[in-house]
This record gives sequence, structure tokens and C-alpha cells, in this order.
Amino acid sequence: TPSQHDLSQLEVYGNAIGLAFQIVDDILDVVGDTAELGKTAGKDALEDKPTYVSLLGLEKAKELAEEQYLVAAKAVEGLSEGLSGKERLIEIADFIIKRTH
Repeated sequence: TPSQHDLSQLEVYGNAIGLAFQIVDDILDVVGDTAELGKTAGKDALEDKPTYVSLLGLEKAKELAEEQYLVAAKAVEGLSEGLSGKERLIEIADFIIKRTH
């Protein structure tokens, strides 16, 4: 079973990767293609919805997403050596940060 330290690291991972997912979603709304996204690109701007891109700008939003990815990766590195699934957590983080839709 995971130790208290591992649970804490998993919480850090979850928070960071959740934030990265939202930031990437906001970025894709600006730079993505409607057909590929499966939803109307630019919808957030049309609705005057505050997003990470509208608040920070595109480049800063990309930097923040990358920072959150690194926080998540570091949290996985901090997990106990014998804990299984660490590679899968990194794969999930990679997918979230590199997704195109």
C-alpha cells in the first residue's frame, strides 16, 4: 500500500496534471482546429470566458502548462521505488501536455 508520502506525491501529481489539462484545453481553444477538437475552436473567446490564455497570453500559458508537467513528473520521481505504475503516470502526463484535441 502507498505510504503517506506517496499519497502526498500523488496529490501533487493530480493537482499539477489537472491544471496542465485545463491550460492545454484553453490553448487548444485558441490554436486548435474545430474538426480536430470536436468542438468549436475559439468558443471561449466568443463567450468572453476568462481562460489561462486570455489572462496570461499564449506563450505564458504554454510555459505554465510545461511547469505543471514538470511538477507532476517530479512528484512521480518522488514516489517510492517499489511502487508500480510510475511509468504509466508519466505516460498520462505526456499525453495531456502533448495532446492536440
